[in-house]
This record gives sequence, structure tokens and C-alpha cells, in this order.
Amino acid sequence: MKQAFKYLTLLALLAITTRVAAQDKENMFNPVTTSVTSLAIAPDARGGGLGDVGAATEADVNSQYWNPAKYPFCVARAGASLSYTPWLRKLVSDINLANVAGFYRIGDYSAISGSLRYFSLGEVQLGWGDEGGATEGMTINPYEFAVDAAYSRMLSETFSMSVGMRFIYSDITYDYEAESSPGKAFAADISMYYNNYVMLGNRECGLGLGLNLSNIGSKISFGGDDNSEFIPTNLRLGLNLTIPFDEYNRLSLCADANKMLVPTYPKRETDESDNDYTDRVQRDYYDISPIAGIFKSFYDAPNGFKEELEEIQWSAGVEYTYNDRFFLRAGYHDEAANKGNRKYITAGAGFKMSVFSLDASYVFSTAQTNPLDQTMRFTLSFDLDGIQSLFGGGR
Repeated sequence: MKQAFKYLTLLALLAITTRVAAQDKENMFNPVTTSVTSLAIAPDARGGGLGDVGAATEADVNSQYWNPAKYPFCVARAGASLSYTPWLRKLVSDINLANVAGFYRIGDYSAISGSLRYFSLGEVQLGWGDEGGATEGMTINPYEFAVDAAYSRMLSETFSMSVGMRFIYSDITYDYEAESSPGKAFAADISMYYNNYVMLGNRECGLGLGLNLSNIGSKISFGGDDNSEFIPTNLRLGLNLTIPFDEYNRLSLCADANKMLVPTYPKRETDESDNDYTDRVQRDYYDISPIAGIFKSFYDAPNGFKEELEEIQWSAGVEYTYNDRFFLRAGYHDEAANKGNRKYITAGAGFKMSVFSLDASYVFSTAQTNPLDQTMRFTLSFDLDGIQSLFGGGR
């Protein structure tokens, strides 16, 4: 029974939302929900240490999740990384996210990149089946994974664009006696990145602007239901300003605004009958195509424009760099209380050698009963140029 309760709890928490504590706010709680919510989890420790910021930060090997258009601006010719996140550790001990990313620059103006993420919900012991039934004592391992690839190119010395494709697979079936099956979906990404310099006083500072429109694709169905669910189509806008103090010290200030481009699930109106509400949900939510849903997401909030603004998540971060070797990071992420209430402070650090770099980050929740509190991320990255130099190779 404990395992069954754990699994039901995890399914609810996959939306990464927390309850609003005040009783008088219950009717206001209306988060934007999707399927395959693991796609919205930031995989790497650098972005995690900055409060989940990365659309316009300086290019690195983990740009695939944040903005693949940054890759042509990487100094290294190629790189790879492995990230690991123990997830929801305040609740359970066997949920985790693993992510592998890599890129290769083609010439001086373009790059190819890709990543593979695997989200495991751990081992779940089913205990509610009929005695002697097919599910009695069954152990399952629900998981989700996604694999993607992108091509990016500089269109000028300061501007680049990228397009990518993604395959999504979700197997969270918990009752094999029901007519259900793993869900599959395909999606595309479009991203842009602007990188230039501006003068602040007598200092030449780096300026970055980024846009990433991700997971534009099909809905996902798990069988046994005529209705398909939306995947987390997302719009991320970012700004980054890097201020050098001298040859060894610099400071980066960055921020992201993030909006889910998915329709808001309709709320039941006062005195609305069951049949009328069911028909309205079918018409205004399930019958909406993914592309129509993108446009509908900007004007469908039940409480109008104010609620639409509340659907925007804000993140801000600061990164101190010494000699391109040591890094200290801090950030803050904010989400409206009735849209999930994910409010937390992050901290992170890293160091870089000629061949590899290691980063770590930590989450301090500022909202009560937040299951993301004490979340840690770890990322190990490799510079393939450094590996070549170590063994005497050339570029």
C-alpha cells in the first residue's frame, strides 16, 4: 500500500506543482498542466544554479536544452556532458533524471548538437490488484525519455538560429489489465541567439539575447482514451550581460521569462451541469490542435489578462567567474501561487580544467511544502579540444 500511495503521489507531482496553503485560495489554484512534464526539468547544474536561467547565457556544452542557437559561438570545437539530478528527494529516494548532451562545430559558422534524457520514477510495487490477479505483487519501473538533435548556424557575426527535432517516449502505465500503452510524440524546436558587445562606461561588456520555442509538436496518447494530452510546448526569452572587471574577474547578470504555450484546462463554472462542463472541456481543450493551442494559450485564462501574466515564470541569476576556471552562481525562480507556487533560491559552483569541468547546484525553497526543496544537480563536461591537446593532437 505504501508503494501504491507513493506512485499515485508521484503522478500528481509530475506537474511539479505545490498546493496553495490558504483555504480561501483553493478556487484560484489553476496551473497549466501537460503530459511528459519531465521535459520541463532543467537538466544541468549551471542553469540550475542560476535559478533555471539559460536562454541567453554564454554558450556552453549544455545549451541544447536552453537554446541550441548558442552553439556556433562556443570557443571549443566540440564537447560532451553528463548531468544527473536526484529528483524529489524530500519524498522518495529512487527518482532521478539523467541527461547526456554534446555538440560539434562545423567550420566556423555552424554546429550540430543533440541530447538524450532519461527520467526514472523508480521501482513501484503494485499492491491493489485482486488477489491472484495479473497485477497482484507486480513491480513496474515507469519512465520517460526523449532524444533530440539540432542544427544551428550563424547568419551574421552576432546572430544565429537553430532548428531541432525531438522524439518523446513515456511509459507510466500502472495497470496492465487496462487498455493503456506507452505514449509517443514528435516535436520541433526553433531558437535564436544574439551576441554582441556594448560599452558601459569604459568597459566593453558582453550582451546576449535569446529565444527558444521548444516542443512544438503532436499531442501524446496513452491508449484507452480517445483524448490526447498536450506536451509542454514552451516559450523562453532570455537576457544576459557579462561585465569584465579585469583580465581575471567578470560578472554575468542574467534573466529568463518562461511561458507554457498550452491552453489552460477549463474550470467548472457555478451551477454548470456535469454534461455541459464535459462538453465544454471537450470542445475548448481536447479538440484543440497543438498549433491552435499555442495561440489560445495567450488569451484563454479564466480570469483574463491578469491571470495570463501570472502564467509567466521569472528567473534571475548571477555568475562570478575567476580566470575562466572557478565559478560561483546564485539565482531565484518565481512562479505565481495559483500557477504552481514554485519559488526557490538556487546556489551553485564549478571549476574547469583543460579537459573537463564539474558543476553542482542546490535548491533552497522559499515556499512551504515545496517538494523541490534540497534538490541537487551535478554536471560533468568534457572539452574535446582539451582532450586532443592532452594527447598531442591538433585542431
